[in-house]
Amino acid sequence: MPLITADSDGVFVIAVTPFTETGAIDTASIDSVTDFYFESGADGLTILGMMGEAPKLTQAEAMEVTRLTLKRAGDRPVVVGVSAVGLAAIGELSNAAMDMGAAGVMVAPPPTLRTNEQIITYYAQVVTTIGADVPIVLQDFPLSTGVQISTVALGQTIEANPSIVMLKHEDWPGLAKISALREAEAKGRRRISILCGNGGIFLPEEMARGADGAMTGFGYPEMMVDVCRLMASGEHDRAQDIFEAYLPLVRYEQQPGIGLAVRKHVLVKRGAIKSATQRMPGLILAPTAIAEVERMISRQRKRLAELA
Repeated sequence: MPLITADSDGVFVIAVTPFTETGAIDTASIDSVTDFYFESGADGLTILGMMGEAPKLTQAEAMEVTRLTLKRAGDRPVVVGVSAVGLAAIGELSNAAMDMGAAGVMVAPPPTLRTNEQIITYYAQVVTTIGADVPIVLQDFPLSTGVQISTVALGQTIEANPSIVMLKHEDWPGLAKISALREAEAKGRRRISILCGNGGIFLPEEMARGADGAMTGFGYPEMMVDVCRLMASGEHDRAQDIFEAYLPLVRYEQQPGIGLAVRKHVLVKRGAIKSATQRMPGLILAPTAIAEVERMISRQRKRLAELA
């Protein structure tokens, strides 16, 4: 399986972790949802992310999900989220994932980091722990982690650690950060790939600022594939039209607490997974919310038909 590099681009969908109604890992749905993502046009996958309910898994379960996904993905790239409070856990899962054929690992900063020096030191320790030959995605998601990574700290971390080849950009607001990174590269800093998160809610603007694609989840990954392709080819108006057809559902998914429930409901509806169950603690969509989602999907179909 190919490794991610500073030139990696396209859409790496953040995969859900499917569970049965009893909360056990649904191995059959891992196969079906992996197929679904690639059939929707994804260039790669990222598993065990925050929306993959990674903190709810045991280390043994995380390794099993990794093994099953990599087996199903074949020679297509899969990044494995390995974020944890302790470096020992990060090292164990990273080494296992790379031995199984992962394309790289994703690491978010622990919430205890507060200063630039702490952030820079932490990622140096991560590289020492997992080895400088393992490609790393640095996840910058302050809305979830509480860690604000300044452009200065980010630049110094990138410069100090060549194995950090990709940024998962989820700062909000964060468009200026993309511009600052690309401007620094134009002045001589080494290039890294920038793939964006936040459910794709700012995807057209992020691509226009210099992002290379998306690394996030959505019940209709083909939207992200089309928007990234069209933005890269200069067809900005067409990309915006397609994006806006899906925007109400993208926006609805951004609600804290129920976003994953919405996404899993849509994936069940589309046949990608069997159950919308989340590992506890988790929420179930109320009938009123389901009706709202169904109405948005219906209107989405109409708008897409008008664009065809």
